Amino acid sequence: MHNEIANKLGLNPNAVKMVMTLFDEGCTIPFIARYRKDRTGGLDEVAIENIQQQLKELQEFYKRQAYIIETIEEAGKMTTALKARIMEARDIQTLEDLYLPYKQRKKTKADMAREAGLEPLAKVLFAQQDNNIESQAHRFVKGNVKSIEDALQGARDIIAEWLNENAELRNRLRERFSKHGMLSAKLVKSKEADAQKYKDYFQYSERLDRAPSHRVMAVFRGVDEGYLRFGIEPDEEITLEFLRRFVVRNNSGAGQQVWIAAQDAYKRLLQPSLESEFKKLLWEKAEQQAINVFAENLKQLLLSAPLGAKRILAIDPGIRTGCKVVCLDAQGKLLTTSVIFLHQGNESIEKARNIIQGLFEKYKIETIAIGDGTAGRETESFIKSLSLGVPIFMVNEDGASVYSASEVAREEFPEQDVTVRGTVSIGRRLMDPLAELVKIDPKAIGVGQYQHDVNAVKLKAKLDQTVASCVNHVGVNLNTASRHLLAYVSGLGPVLAQNIVEHRAAIGGFTNRSQLKDVPRLGSKAFEQSAGFLRITGGDNPLDASGVHPENYSVVKSMAKEVGLGLKELIGNSKALDTINSKAYISDATGELSIRDILNELKKPGLDPRQEAVAFQYAEGIYKMEDLRTGMVVPGIISNITQFGAFVDIGVKQDGLVHISHIANKFIKDPNEVVKLQQRVMVKVLEVDIARKRIMLSMKEAG
Repeated sequence: MHNEIANKLGLNPNAVKMVMTLFDEGCTIPFIARYRKDRTGGLDEVAIENIQQQLKELQEFYKRQAYIIETIEEAGKMTTALKARIMEARDIQTLEDLYLPYKQRKKTKADMAREAGLEPLAKVLFAQQDNNIESQAHRFVKGNVKSIEDALQGARDIIAEWLNENAELRNRLRERFSKHGMLSAKLVKSKEADAQKYKDYFQYSERLDRAPSHRVMAVFRGVDEGYLRFGIEPDEEITLEFLRRFVVRNNSGAGQQVWIAAQDAYKRLLQPSLESEFKKLLWEKAEQQAINVFAENLKQLLLSAPLGAKRILAIDPGIRTGCKVVCLDAQGKLLTTSVIFLHQGNESIEKARNIIQGLFEKYKIETIAIGDGTAGRETESFIKSLSLGVPIFMVNEDGASVYSASEVAREEFPEQDVTVRGTVSIGRRLMDPLAELVKIDPKAIGVGQYQHDVNAVKLKAKLDQTVASCVNHVGVNLNTASRHLLAYVSGLGPVLAQNIVEHRAAIGGFTNRSQLKDVPRLGSKAFEQSAGFLRITGGDNPLDASGVHPENYSVVKSMAKEVGLGLKELIGNSKALDTINSKAYISDATGELSIRDILNELKKPGLDPRQEAVAFQYAEGIYKMEDLRTGMVVPGIISNITQFGAFVDIGVKQDGLVHISHIANKFIKDPNEVVKLQQRVMVKVLEVDIARKRIMLSMKEAG
């Protein structure tokens, strides 16, 4: 099996085999990618994830293959040749084509013709060696077969079914669908008034192999909502000509009957069957691309720059009910709450000024976080007018309301209402986006493309895997992490995460990684998988604050001894580390790649791979769409990335679209080639459609 996967993915077979072995040993993808590089040849998480997916698909394929063999054998219809063809099949389509004649099904026209005794006539016609077909058919006119035409029709029904079940023909037609198939859509009559959002698809046609996933998903959605009809088919005339050459041997009377049967087989059986198959494949491909877009955006968002441990005043802007204000300490603990009103006259504004200044001085605030929702820019303007002398950040508040009403929030703040919880989330999200966003269902974060149309189970699996990858990439502070964050650490999960939190409280905090072994139900395998990703600062062993795995502590101690330094003196000492003879530490247990990683980690122990947060400044005087003018060049932040372009927040409550053709002065297939989520960009305003709430922007024309 490992050779098949290696060939499909273009990887070393031995590396694939080793990954499969590590999976069997209970190892996770982050652990294998980080701490088993020597055994896999340095495969990264993407390659390991692909191996896992291919392994799952192959296992399902072999399970289906075994079922088909068993079913045909039980029916007493298996032959040596058929079994050999089934065993040689390497894709699910070929397998299903071979199984098609033996599937249980409802009675067909061909079945009724066989019951009427017409199969011998069908064989005579299919041989295409007789011109006198009427005399041949006349012999079968009896019982339910009332005429020569009835006999010929029944024989043609049988021939049509033979052609439909011909694996070679189906495969050849499948190739035509794949290479020349057209995806076409049209408006359902009488639906035009309600279907305007699908106007681009009222008369739509595109090569199947060129249709991008966002257009495919738009068509499927239009069909689901009853506004569109669509089909998939190569040119019918050319395809029928191919079919004629494939099936008809001559222009005899029998050959003409076979041609009539072949046309019926294509239009009634083959074309609908293959169309359904390709619709399914088209949807699965588009769905997977949409899931991948969501996952990539989520990854970028989770790994966006954290501000770090700062005392924060966070504001959730509001108009009618006021702006909710909270103060957090450097660890994100809620200190106090308040409310200010900025839209009820000068007196309320003066009162708000006094409240903010008082909180600022009392809690020694270092940074201010403002949610970017309704009245966000106006609130930012008010805070700037106070000249407090600290950085002011506009924070994306997507999902904050979801968090505030969740069980997680109620558990954290049982005495506070949803508005306070949401404001705390805004402040904490600035401190550490990853630690806060793991508490929110990723679908609520707002960085996807058609996320509500895709399979929820597939989406959740991919997003959970993405979150876990980000958490383990960054590392987790064992003494401050929430159970929600700990649950994503390699080898743990919700139960062990809760046990860690409870044990941490009982012992007053971990002072070394070895204490993890005392956590209830955390066995040796869980310790192996998780320990390297859990950090302890200021503990008994300085290596516990690094990404060096405990299994390699003895190697580091030997290195320290070689250069005559203690562990504390060695860590971060690049000059001393560069003098170490790395090859001297290579062994069966610790190879060259691991030694290299250890030395790199010792130079920058526990370094957060994310960049530091920097305050962003929107264009002054532009707060709503009505303030925009065509030709303006303004700053913005990439808020979402899709296959057709990037959305940019320019501070007017409605994100603008930079179409993929306006991102760069060169052709690009994917916006991710040029832009990243949370990237700061300059954009030129091309069009403002207030009625439809649409803003068209350009990066390449912004100078």
